[in-house]
Amino acid sequence: MPGVPTTVSFEDLTMPEFLTRTARRFPRRDALIYLGRRISFAELDRLADRFASALKAIGVKKGDRVALLLPNVPQIVIAYFGIWRAGAAALPCNPLYSDREIEHQVNLAGASVMITLDLFAPRMLALRSRTGIRQVITAHINDYLPTPQRQLFPFVKRAMYLPYRKEDGYHDFMALMRAAPDQSNHSPPTPDDLALIPYTGGTTGVSKGAIISHRNISSINQILMAWFFDLPDGEDSELAIFPFFHMAGFNLVMNLSICKGWTAILVPRPEPQTVMDLTRKYRPTIFLAVPTIYVGVMALPEFRKTDLSFIKGFFSGAAPLLIETIEALKKATSASIVEGLGMTESTSIITMTPWRGKLKPGSVGVPLPNTDVKIVDLETGETDLPTGAEGEICFRGPQMCGGYYGMPEETKQSVRGGWFYSGDIGRMDEEGYIYVVDRKKDMIIAGGYNIYPREIDEVLYEHPGVLEACTVGVPHEYRGETVKAFIVPKPGVQLNEKELDAFCRERLAAYKVPKRYEFTDSLPKSAVGKILRRELRDKAAPK
Repeated sequence: MPGVPTTVSFEDLTMPEFLTRTARRFPRRDALIYLGRRISFAELDRLADRFASALKAIGVKKGDRVALLLPNVPQIVIAYFGIWRAGAAALPCNPLYSDREIEHQVNLAGASVMITLDLFAPRMLALRSRTGIRQVITAHINDYLPTPQRQLFPFVKRAMYLPYRKEDGYHDFMALMRAAPDQSNHSPPTPDDLALIPYTGGTTGVSKGAIISHRNISSINQILMAWFFDLPDGEDSELAIFPFFHMAGFNLVMNLSICKGWTAILVPRPEPQTVMDLTRKYRPTIFLAVPTIYVGVMALPEFRKTDLSFIKGFFSGAAPLLIETIEALKKATSASIVEGLGMTESTSIITMTPWRGKLKPGSVGVPLPNTDVKIVDLETGETDLPTGAEGEICFRGPQMCGGYYGMPEETKQSVRGGWFYSGDIGRMDEEGYIYVVDRKKDMIIAGGYNIYPREIDEVLYEHPGVLEACTVGVPHEYRGETVKAFIVPKPGVQLNEKELDAFCRERLAAYKVPKRYEFTDSLPKSAVGKILRRELRDKAAPK
């Protein structure tokens, strides 16, 4: 396929070393733009060194795990690279997760330090008593704003913050940075050291932490650098809509920008109007977002009035673009449109539409360089299927994780014979393009977020009035899918949506809470009594 490399020769570099190299090549070029504040690559390199010193000063050692609970602000980039230069591993957490979900992840990974916004600090008081977190570093969302905007930025009103007690083990991010020695002689991690433990889902029974090494991260970024063969170093810019705690934002924006010397334009709150305003102001050349952001932005009046010729590529992550969205983008610009298949366990990406190549609507592209993909039978997973046949998608490559942290049985189920079994059902056509036709694991994708029905089912079963529960994804015009729960109440119990909604909101992230409920006398079951989720999904689908 023209322009698409099949193999890449890797440099034995880690991401901290890539940052140092880029800082030397493009010292004055903007690495980050944050609501008007510009941080150069040279400054980012120094800040990462200083934060590594700060972490060491509070006792962080090689091999420790440091949790991150941050949106897209400069501190999350500084923290990632400071953690790695201190020899530790990062545990990125989603700020939308409930306390119970974060508690599970922190305890399973064994994190001892949490870096978060002071807005979230009251949550840390409760979490510290139930986890191994001993040190909490609190950053402020306006720490790196230009001085005039510190008073104007609407998210920094102190009235928003709940008071919390300053205890031993609490540190202010900027105060730590000021007190830390200015040194740059940190020993870089080795490629095979643990770098990251990102989680795939929510609570016990579902959430699994992928073991990601520095080699995994470096390899996928060097593959991406080769994939985008005609995009020069030190010239382009990316709009950071995807959060950096998500693997798409982590690699396709944050790390790739650092490797290529591109500018990352941070979007702390990815709402369509904000995205449109930042696009018009900063003119990013690379635009990566979930389909719901595309739908929201394209519905704005400004979209039709804006010349988007400066954009070189539109990328969709987490879910496929609608055909109507693809056609509208083609009318608006000549930029390349790229879709892909990725997962946490692949350090972000497995297949992608060939850059400057053929886009096949409905396809997630072809395997990346150094990456093998096969389709196997669903029954045994041992028989390779021919072109066009549907089966489970499996992959192997340098971006494949080392299994699940602290979960050997789950690792054995997913990693077999050197291949990772994705749980997705798909097919491959005669040109090597992959199509995902179903999700074996029944995962729901709502607004780009991965939602596991079993996790919601387990929460609903905790309610004293629920006899049976089954959650499914149903089509939604804006979010792609939304969550619907089928409920069988216990005999004599009267349940209502308001009661269950309040119950779920205490135990789940807001985007996982069912938006629709249907109360019924029974749920369809197989001969052995297993609830037939597919039948309920078919029942809920619009006719």
